Amino acid sequence: MRIEELLQSGRSLKDLSTFGIGGPVRYYLEVSQITQIVQAIEWSNQNQIPYFILGKGSNCLFDDLGFDGLIIHNKIDFCDFEGCRVYAGAGYSFSLLGIQTAKRGLSGLEFASGIPGSVGGAIYMNAGANGSETCQTLDEVLFYDPKVGQKIISREQMSFSHRTSSFQSLCGVILAARFTLSVNQDARKEQLAYISRRMASQPYAAKSAGCVFRNPSPEMPAGLLIDRCGLKGLRCGGAEVSQIHANFIINVKDASSSDVMALIKQVQQRVYETTKKWLEPEVRLVSFK
Repeated sequence: MRIEELLQSGRSLKDLSTFGIGGPVRYYLEVSQITQIVQAIEWSNQNQIPYFILGKGSNCLFDDLGFDGLIIHNKIDFCDFEGCRVYAGAGYSFSLLGIQTAKRGLSGLEFASGIPGSVGGAIYMNAGANGSETCQTLDEVLFYDPKVGQKIISREQMSFSHRTSSFQSLCGVILAARFTLSVNQDARKEQLAYISRRMASQPYAAKSAGCVFRNPSPEMPAGLLIDRCGLKGLRCGGAEVSQIHANFIINVKDASSSDVMALIKQVQQRVYETTKKWLEPEVRLVSFK
């Protein structure tokens, strides 16, 4: 079936985002196979239509106006185990991967449980928690580059830093990834402890995009800076700085993207005035064009 026959129009991004924010999208396509995502990108490029790869809808703030292009919803969600190695599709739940590996007594991704993103998104953003990061157990990535096709990128060919990866400067899409873990009979216990800490220290049930700002340093995380500036509970329209964790902005009542952006700017300004540190957002703003 041709890509044109699978496209939907007018789909609300609000329903596809953990923030619960966003307007309609011009074109929407759900893909479950690598061939489909490749064809979708080729179609976008041929028709000069911008595209955005969507995973679990976390870490994104969609424009109230929507997106005047193609949203490619990556649901390539296979997961295969090979001893201490696991090979997973980019659309697979990162949280579920952390749970399943821990249940098998494999250590290295316990921190992933509770992170509401996809494998591809976790690699792209180098997701992390409690001192652990995605890049630490990542072996290789299957990547599609529109100019050269599919290729395997080894860990040595990638670069990572706090919530940043070399994939953020590449044109294309992460298709799948292989991780190498270690045997640890306490992995499941540690994974459950991660979940318990997250639920106690983060607004787990609220509509949010996860942490809003990058940490200036491990010793001085953004949440601590915001909290020390007395900004918990600060509101702009329907958006609020969480009372539970200051590095979360939550959608408390029909917040718009403009509400969130205004609140982000207020927090940045107040923190800078008090501490002389400028907080850089890690949430991706997906604008109309």
